[in-house]
This record gives sequence, structure tokens and C-alpha cells, in this order.
Amino acid sequence: QVQLVESGGGLVQAGGSLRLSCAASGSIFSLNAMGWYRQAPGKQRELVAAITSSSNTDYADSVKGRFTISRDNAKNTVYLQMNSLKPEDTAVYYCNARIRDRRNILRLIDYWGQGTQVTVSS
Repeated sequence: QVQLVESGGGLVQAGGSLRLSCAASGSIFSLNAMGWYRQAPGKQRELVAAITSSSNTDYADSVKGRFTISRDNAKNTVYLQMNSLKPEDTAVYYCNARIRDRRNILRLIDYWGQGTQVTVSS
């Protein structure tokens, strides 16, 4: 079984910074692309940032220049550094990882974290 555990959310004033972490553990054969999504009340879940196993990155236009995604493959961990936060960044942030489980390495499966709340006050 594979688990994704997130940490680092909280309440911050506009212009502030937060760093989210997501650690994957369990029966991992290989860890492929990882990413962060967010969902605000009444809105659909959207991609914030993604990073491949070779550390190529992609960002939503709304966070380019403010957020940075990175990963530590030795720790099976992905990070999201969020700077210059805005009230519209308020949402539940979810970690996603595409993983080949040791129990079935032929399948690439999407796993999700439990979500962490980020609230930016104006």
C-alpha cells in the first residue's frame, strides 16, 4: 500500500509564504510525475504545479513566478514553495503522485494525499 502525507498548510497574510511538503511511502517501485492541485470552495480541482521524475516542471499561469515545485527523489518527497501569496490562493491543496506499486509494477497508478488547507488573509 502507498500513502502520501502532506504537511505545511496554514493561515498566512497576503504577501507571505508557505512551504508544502508531501512524502510518499509504502510499496513503491518507482515514483514518476508528482504534482500539487488545489480546490477552492465551489470550484473544481485545478493543477497548480507538476514535476516529472527528471525534474521538468509546469505551472498554472496564476502561480508562475510565485510558486516553485521541487522534489527530493531520495526521500520520495515533493515540495511546493509558495511566495507572494494572495487571498485567491486560498484552497485545500492536494498532493498527487503517479506510482508503480511493487505489488504490480505494470500499472501506473495515481495516488492522492488527504489535502492541506491554505488560507491567505487580506
